[in-house]
Amino acid sequence: MVINTNIAAQSSAHLLSDSSNMLSKSLARLSSGSKIVSPEDDAAGLAVATRFDALINRTKAASSNVGNAISFNQTQDGFLKKVSKALDRMSELSILSQDSTKTDSDRSLYNAEYTTLGAYVDDVSTKDFNGVNLFDGTALNITTDGDGGTFTMSGVDLTSGTYTAATGSSVDTVANAQTALTNVKAAIDQLSVDRANIGANISRLNSTSEQMGVLTDNLTAATSRIQDVDVAEESTSFAKFNILVQAGTAMLAQANQTPQSMLKQSS
Repeated sequence: MVINTNIAAQSSAHLLSDSSNMLSKSLARLSSGSKIVSPEDDAAGLAVATRFDALINRTKAASSNVGNAISFNQTQDGFLKKVSKALDRMSELSILSQDSTKTDSDRSLYNAEYTTLGAYVDDVSTKDFNGVNLFDGTALNITTDGDGGTFTMSGVDLTSGTYTAATGSSVDTVANAQTALTNVKAAIDQLSVDRANIGANISRLNSTSEQMGVLTDNLTAATSRIQDVDVAEESTSFAKFNILVQAGTAMLAQANQTPQSMLKQSS
């Protein structure tokens, strides 16, 4: 029996230290919900998860941009529905003013309504969405992914000559009414094209929004597989290391008592 160097106690202490470290890591994983509590646990996994987390956040930001763009288009179409009704009535008034049984006094009454509706259309052309003009014809580049890709959203220009020719016309005479009808019909044709483009924009952006939602879900699942702890498996490991720590503590105490017992017997 060697009493100057207690090899058994040193070995027990080393094993107890290992078990204690593993127990601490298991406890940290269970309490944090992550199986990567420090870089050495999975260096490559941590790097991948970090990149995924950043991409997820960027994708969510892009999704927010797309949602705002959809609202922008919906606001445009809401105004254009009213513009459509105004142009429809203006075309009707231009026909009524061509009635040969009407006098110029009657036409002046039609013209007052026509002019008021034209002023309404002109006023709509100045509306904005959060400070961005809705109808100045500017195409907007919408961020559609986490890497900065964009979709160019076509604009609507209510200040174009097609619209201003209609709103600037009058129906106070038969000749003017005929000209106004031509101009309003052109404006209605242009409006139908503009509303179709808005519909195409919304359809495209809705598809992009759904795509980013699926991408975010998949990236989150991938990150979860890398980082999230399996509670059932880790609980089993925790119980194992807890038992080893208790057993190691008891054996270390026993190893420290053995030389003393030998001394007592020799005395």
